[in-house]
Amino acid sequence: MRIDRFDWDGADARGLATQIRDLQPALDEVADPVRVIVAAIRADGDSALVDIEGQFASGVIDADSVRQPREAMASALSRLDPELVEAMELAAANIRAVAEAQLAEPRRVELDQGQSVDLREVPVASAGIYAPGGAAAYPSTVLMGCIPAKVAGVERVVVATPRGKAAPVSDVVLGAASIAGADEIYAMGGAQAIAALAIGTERIAPVDVIAGPGNRYVQEAKRQLAGEVGIDGIAGPSELMVIAGDTANADWMGLDLCAQAEHGSDGLLVAAAVETVILDAIEESVERIAAAHGIAEDAALALVAVPETEAGVDLANAVAPEHLEILTEDAELLAEGVTTAGCVFVGELGATAFGDYAAGSNHVLPTGGAGRFQGPLGPGAFRRRISTVEITQEAARELAPAVATLARSEGFPLHADSVEIRAKE
Repeated sequence: MRIDRFDWDGADARGLATQIRDLQPALDEVADPVRVIVAAIRADGDSALVDIEGQFASGVIDADSVRQPREAMASALSRLDPELVEAMELAAANIRAVAEAQLAEPRRVELDQGQSVDLREVPVASAGIYAPGGAAAYPSTVLMGCIPAKVAGVERVVVATPRGKAAPVSDVVLGAASIAGADEIYAMGGAQAIAALAIGTERIAPVDVIAGPGNRYVQEAKRQLAGEVGIDGIAGPSELMVIAGDTANADWMGLDLCAQAEHGSDGLLVAAAVETVILDAIEESVERIAAAHGIAEDAALALVAVPETEAGVDLANAVAPEHLEILTEDAELLAEGVTTAGCVFVGELGATAFGDYAAGSNHVLPTGGAGRFQGPLGPGAFRRRISTVEITQEAARELAPAVATLARSEGFPLHADSVEIRAKE
């Protein structure tokens, strides 16, 4: 693992955060190849999708093999270990409970001039969930993406996941898709999968929103296609920051940091502590665990000496990490000051891995500093707000003078006329 150390005096948190984030590979390094892939899918649809997929798979791929038969999802659970099915169902129940708690009830606002505005949310018609895969299978991401979409009321939920070596899609992913209520599943990955979901092909109908984590190619494709399709935001590569107190267990922190590095070497890992002896212990633990488990040597870890633990929170708010663990005696109090992390884990028992799988919080979280303006994936990503305005005669008379004044100040006299004529009726 590539380790950089910083001795910080507590000033200019944003400047230090920029230095730390510069340890990661930049997403835009893959912008040009992603642009080529998107253009190919737009021009040639299924043909381009199959050609690009074939570059990453062994054997011949035909367009009909991309979509997996619906019965494959229904039958997959019977082929899995019952203990694994039980674990997925427990995770699904917790994810569903948290998602349902986020739904907003319709409400009406009555305003002083006599008009009313009804506020309600409606689901998008279709959603695409990207679940990373290929070398490994990630049923947890299928649950994290599909369940909030279904709770939101989305009628058509589509899963895209990279083609596996033993089978186009593994039984564990098919089983998770069945538990989560997915309607379609496609064996396709990378930027080409995002383009196919956003643009559509001869065999794949486009979706309204795409959500889910992925590597730089996946996230760059989402960025380039945003506007043509809705996206949940940029979710990947994985990040973890740890604020360690004097009594924190260095081996546990080493495990947590290396666990996030299992996702790949292009993420970001940060540990902050007041005592350098704690940072020394974390470094030793990380190096030992990384060596024992084959963690990539180019994975980036920043070790930061902070003047006090409160300054660690200031730094966390500047970094806006995907995951933040606070392992201090006053963790609950410090957590109240966190404003930008995707998900906060409080106390020594709060390993990020609980949230990655079954705690109920969503593991599709903002990365790259996007936590400053974006939160975890939830039903809201798949719903849109609609305002319904009702103007009474009294409200028309009360509002027309102000509206007309504003409209004429902007050079729109017909806007003014359209309200004034109603006020006279």
